[in-house]
Amino acid sequence: MSGSLTIVGLGPGAPELTTPAVSRALREATDLVGYETYLARVPMSGPEQQRHGSDNRVEIDRARHALTLAAEGRRVAVVSSGDPGVFAMAAAVFEAIEAGDARWRSLDIRVEPGVTAMLAAAAAAGAPLGSDFCAISLSDNLKSWATIERRLEAAARGDFVIALYNPASRARPHQLGAAFALLRKWKPADTVIVLAHAAGTPQCRLEVSSLAEGDTLAADMRTLVLVGSSRTRCVARADGSAWVYTPRSEEAVL
Repeated sequence: MSGSLTIVGLGPGAPELTTPAVSRALREATDLVGYETYLARVPMSGPEQQRHGSDNRVEIDRARHALTLAAEGRRVAVVSSGDPGVFAMAAAVFEAIEAGDARWRSLDIRVEPGVTAMLAAAAAAGAPLGSDFCAISLSDNLKSWATIERRLEAAARGDFVIALYNPASRARPHQLGAAFALLRKWKPADTVIVLAHAAGTPQCRLEVSSLAEGDTLAADMRTLVLVGSSRTRCVARADGSAWVYTPRSEEAVL
C-alpha cells in the first residue's frame, strides 16, 4: 500500500515542546485525524490538507477512520496531546489494526513521541521522578474503579512516585479524593504531592503540599498530580517556593 499513518504527540501545550519530527509529520500529512481540541493546536500546512475532527470518546472509531484513509493511499497523521503512547491514540490504532482489516497490517505506520504531561510537570517542579515511578490514569471510562484501586495500592506499597493522569472531571469530581484516601493507608500523611495545572504551557501553576493537605477540589482534566515516595523531598528556594526532588539512590543522605 502506498498510504502511510503516523501517530504523533503534540506535547503538553507550548509550541516549542512539539518535536521537529512531529512538526514535519504534520506538515507532510494530507489528512489530520484527531480530537477537535487537539487539531485546533495544529497550524494548517496548505489548503489541500484535510482535517477530520471528532469527540474525545471515540478513539477506536477515529483509529479505524485514519486507517481507512491510509489504506486509500493518503498520508495520515493521527494527532494526540502529550505523547501518543501514554494514555492516547497509539494504543487505539494498534487495537484497531489487531481486530480490523488485514490489509491495514501492510501499511507504513510510525509513532512519533512527544513530551507527556508527567514529564512537563516534573520539570516544572524540579526532579520528583528522579527514582522509580509509575503512571496511573484515574479515569474509569475504559477500566473499572476496582482496577484503579488495586493498582494504586500496589504502587503505594511499592513506594513508587506516582503520576496521576485524568484526576478529575465534571463527571468524576470525587475520584482524586478517593485515591488520596486509599494512598494514605500505605503512605505517610506528610508525603509530598504536586498538583501541576496546565503543565508545559505559559499558564503552568504548581501547588506543592502533602498527601494529608492536598486540595483535591483544585484538580481538573488539565491537572497532573505527582505523589512522592517516602524519599521525595522539598528544597526551599529563596523566594519561599520549593523544588521537589526524589534522590536517585537509597543511600543518599537526607
